[in-house]
Amino acid sequence: MSTTDQMAWVVGVGYEGYDLDSFIRRLRGEDVTLLIDVRLTPISRKRGFSKSALSRALADSGIVYEHMRELGNPKWNRAGFAGGPGELGTAREIYEKLLDQDQARGCVERIAEAVRRERVAVMCFEADECRCHRDLVLRAVRARFSYAISA
Repeated sequence: MSTTDQMAWVVGVGYEGYDLDSFIRRLRGEDVTLLIDVRLTPISRKRGFSKSALSRALADSGIVYEHMRELGNPKWNRAGFAGGPGELGTAREIYEKLLDQDQARGCVERIAEAVRRERVAVMCFEADECRCHRDLVLRAVRARFSYAISA
């Protein structure tokens, strides 16, 4: 497998705008075998996207579900991701500092290890990845691969 192929093994997904069936079809269409939920609190008003229901539906489709609370964005930092450029930049800086904590670093390492073995999706609600903390999780995971830094 080339390094370019391996880098494609981790994708970010937001379930905003999807119902459960179309979301799972999307994951299956991308051959995802492991979904990492990076929501701080894995509950949703959207039917099927709370932790237990989502885990069961994914299992029925052959996809493993794992929740990593340690990678959740604190509620007090979320508004910045929806704000203007300055607010967004500040929120991203705050979250990057949170990613540097031991538990978060350990989760990022676990995702990087999984990426070496299977196709992984990192999930949160927001459709626009640039407006979601999962973008920073994905960057941290990809930085674990030497080619990602030099590319």
